[in-house]
Amino acid sequence: MAGREPHYKSRITPYVFACWILAAFGGLMFGYDIGISGGVTAMDDFLVKFFPHVHERKLHAQEDNYCRYDDELLQLFTSSLYLAALFASFFASKACTKLGRKPTITMASTFFIAGAILCAAAEKMWMIIVGRILFGVGVGFGNETVPLFLTEIAPHQHRGAVNILFQLFVTIGIFIANLINYATVMIHPNGWRVSLGLAVVPGLVLFIGSLFITETPPSLVEMGRKEEGREALRIIRGVDDVDAEFHQILAAAEQAKQGKHHFRRLFKRSSFPPLFVGTIIQVFQQFTGINAIMFYAPVLFRTLGFNSNASLLSSVITGLVNVGATFVSIYAVDKIGRRKLLLQASCQMFVSQMAIGVILSTHLQATGSMSKGLAAVVVILVCTFVMSFAWSWGPMGWLIPSEIFPIETRAAGFAFAVSTNMIFTFVIAQAFLSMLCHMRAHIFFFFSAWILTMGLFVHFLLPETKGIPIDQVEERLWKKHPVWSSFYKEEGSEYGMA
Repeated sequence: MAGREPHYKSRITPYVFACWILAAFGGLMFGYDIGISGGVTAMDDFLVKFFPHVHERKLHAQEDNYCRYDDELLQLFTSSLYLAALFASFFASKACTKLGRKPTITMASTFFIAGAILCAAAEKMWMIIVGRILFGVGVGFGNETVPLFLTEIAPHQHRGAVNILFQLFVTIGIFIANLINYATVMIHPNGWRVSLGLAVVPGLVLFIGSLFITETPPSLVEMGRKEEGREALRIIRGVDDVDAEFHQILAAAEQAKQGKHHFRRLFKRSSFPPLFVGTIIQVFQQFTGINAIMFYAPVLFRTLGFNSNASLLSSVITGLVNVGATFVSIYAVDKIGRRKLLLQASCQMFVSQMAIGVILSTHLQATGSMSKGLAAVVVILVCTFVMSFAWSWGPMGWLIPSEIFPIETRAAGFAFAVSTNMIFTFVIAQAFLSMLCHMRAHIFFFFSAWILTMGLFVHFLLPETKGIPIDQVEERLWKKHPVWSSFYKEEGSEYGMA
């Protein structure tokens, strides 16, 4: 990028580090719910109580390798959370702008805790449904606010690594949930209650943490509390000389005042580049096929002869790979940049998905199994796919949308990105098992085509945000990009009105 990077003084203090970790528990909250849902819906005690017809079918159905988990009601139980999160993210955006990031995080944890208590105590279907909705509202508020919070309090030279703490905690949450499910499946008849009820723990940590973390300086300035904003900036930077950075925040806030209607401003021509990029990245994240791989791993591991422990083994291995590779992203994102990680991973994921598709389409039929040698190869391919996702599209799906919007549309724009993620997570969660049943191994070729499209998008249309202060993204990034700069030549016009 043209121009030198500004040098804003900062040092990492114990307090600001604690703020990062406590806020990142919003990611653990989300990850725990992702991991716990799949395990609970596979527990016989849970199925007998709430989905007895599904349990009966499970007992008597002839197994098909590709169709054994195809049931729309169970898919709806899991995916309904994302519909609630979709709508909640827009209310969270308003809360972020009007109340600030800190109280919105408190609200996220409160909804999540309420959902955990209601689900754990559920005796009727309506209690489970309302509990899932509360879970979804908590996830919507948390996923809207926590990445923004981390981005706004991080020094710009470490912004990528700090933001990726959210995704790291998502992966840790999934891993912990898998281990808990393995333990509680042996607790009859209420193991599922323990699994769902333990969601209180990350929610409670986030709630207590939200009482001690600081409000972000951009949020305070945006709400007109300038002196508090300066003091907050001084605290999180660990130095007294914060004038240069604070003046940049003030300048961005002054520019933001020119348009108070944040959602309306998103439909100005000049807002199209970050809105398009922020939302399409969330679509791409879901269409990498990560859900296909994470779901299908237990079937592949079973062919190796691990039988009853196959699900645990696959969850532990893929979970550990997922967590470990996210550390690679934390280390590399602010050194080599976002684009290089995404491009490298797109190549690795494409090769892995294509190879899995070829092997399964030629060697795994509706019944029977593969040879152990081929299954071992597929397991390795699963791990190479998961690790490349974990250091690229997983964390970048949250990092990039949180840092590419100017302050006046940041909360509203990120709300669109989060809601897009929830929409397509819902679509994949609701449709994937049916797609797998009908498309069989060809589903991996379907996702491979998407990955190829993603790589081309990154190469031609995604600008590099490494090292650019978030309050300078419009001037230094969008207005100088060879494609997107054309959208800034006629300020004030709507999308189709050049």
